[in-house]
Amino acid sequence: MKISNKELLINDEIRDKEVRVIGADGSQLGVMSSKDAYKLALEKNLDLVKIAPQATPPVCRIMDYGKYRFEQAKREKEAKKNQRVIDVKEVRLSLNIDTHDFETKANNAIKFLKAGNKVKVSVRFRGREMAHPELGKELVERFAAYCAEVGNVDKLPKMEGRSMVMFITAKPAK
Repeated sequence: MKISNKELLINDEIRDKEVRVIGADGSQLGVMSSKDAYKLALEKNLDLVKIAPQATPPVCRIMDYGKYRFEQAKREKEAKKNQRVIDVKEVRLSLNIDTHDFETKANNAIKFLKAGNKVKVSVRFRGREMAHPELGKELVERFAAYCAEVGNVDKLPKMEGRSMVMFITAKPAK
């Protein structure tokens, strides 16, 4: 039975002359030839796994390799489950936005922040609006103040071409 794995050599894949062997129970069995260590593992119906190839002599352990791989996969799956992917949600504003529209967009941004996402606030300037970037800055700062309870400004307002962009991140939960 052969289980392919890139990082650990097992059983007859180990080509070293001598290896330090650790038993299935964690006890030191000493330095021996890799053939003898492999025979010892076969007698116990287990696998010989090279766990420290950089050591002199390399360290091998007698263990149930299938069970070891299963446990490792289980730990990786558990770690992945606890991971949270943060999305960037965008809220677009215009300079001549009405009060109710502003509040609706701000409430949506608050909803995104509560869900743990980042919010990109952008104000698009059209035509003559480009002559008044300070109005866009005021609007974006008012937006940040509205969302201050649930989010912090991550990147300050900055002009990028014809639009002003600012990022808000969710405050850490207490």
